[in-house]
Amino acid sequence: MNILLTGGAGYIGSHTYVALLEAGYTPVILDNFSNSHPAVLGRLQRVTDRQVLCETGDVRDTAFVQDVLRKHSIQAVIHLAGDKAVGESVANPLKYYFNNLGGAISLMQAMQAVDCKVLVFSSSATVYGDPASVPIAEHFPRSHTNPYGHTKLVIEDMLAAQSAARPDWKVAVLRYFNPVGAHACGLIGEDPAGIPNNLMPYISRVALGQLPFLEVFGGDYPTPDGTGVRDYIHVCDLAEGHVAAVRAMLGGSSGMQVNLGTGRGYSVLEVVRAFEQASGRTVRHRIAPRRPGDVAQCYANPGLARQQLGWQARRTLEQMCADAWRWQSGNPNGYRDDA
Repeated sequence: MNILLTGGAGYIGSHTYVALLEAGYTPVILDNFSNSHPAVLGRLQRVTDRQVLCETGDVRDTAFVQDVLRKHSIQAVIHLAGDKAVGESVANPLKYYFNNLGGAISLMQAMQAVDCKVLVFSSSATVYGDPASVPIAEHFPRSHTNPYGHTKLVIEDMLAAQSAARPDWKVAVLRYFNPVGAHACGLIGEDPAGIPNNLMPYISRVALGQLPFLEVFGGDYPTPDGTGVRDYIHVCDLAEGHVAAVRAMLGGSSGMQVNLGTGRGYSVLEVVRAFEQASGRTVRHRIAPRRPGDVAQCYANPGLARQQLGWQARRTLEQMCADAWRWQSGNPNGYRDDA
């Protein structure tokens, strides 16, 4: 079965590509490489020993997406393409509404035109806003504290409306918590352009000596050590969650909204200490003011994913740090060394 991966050359997409192949599916990447590197395609070929199917273009180009869906006889789509940095979305909200909402609308229009009715959507725990309590379950009220989270919430609502209007559509909404780590082979991993927005690649670059120190945004949250608490999930566990969702949708499930997380929260300083142990390096850090749009604690109740998908996260924080360090230390310049 052929599965389209929008944004498939990115961090989560590349790991999902490998997991889909291992599960017997044929993934096809659609990417405009605005936030990824073409060199990932060669790395994926090395990891899988298979020629990579990739269509280069923008998901907002509806006619192009229609052509891709028809050309490859796509039976399901995993929609990963979009902008994803909370801080940037606060500073540049129009970019996020244009890219994220525009991309989702274009994709849904293309799918409807070619009668492709199975969609797995990459959502986010940011749709829960600042939760009243943790762990977070799927029935919790949804809200948002930043434009990025708002785009995810609006897309979820668009998908619900489409499913109500077209009951033959099968839609899985996967609410990610915080993906980290890398494939154990060390050939693919997280490679943000410029200064990283996410914690683990920033820590990795500090450990390598490429950045002088880690800024810890907020040291006065109501948490055990004052730093923000998040549910960090290994990217390979997350990729396997997508495979489980595709399998469920193609197997007859009518749709779902599930959390993909571990159910365990770690503070920023706990992650720093775990990374120091995994890498044998010191991670210099200092406390900085809170960032707009951040929340104190966010971690999942992952029980529904176990129930509906037969999936649960298996990899530990120690594995996440060891795999992230293997990737970063072996590829200090990311994919740019392959250019």
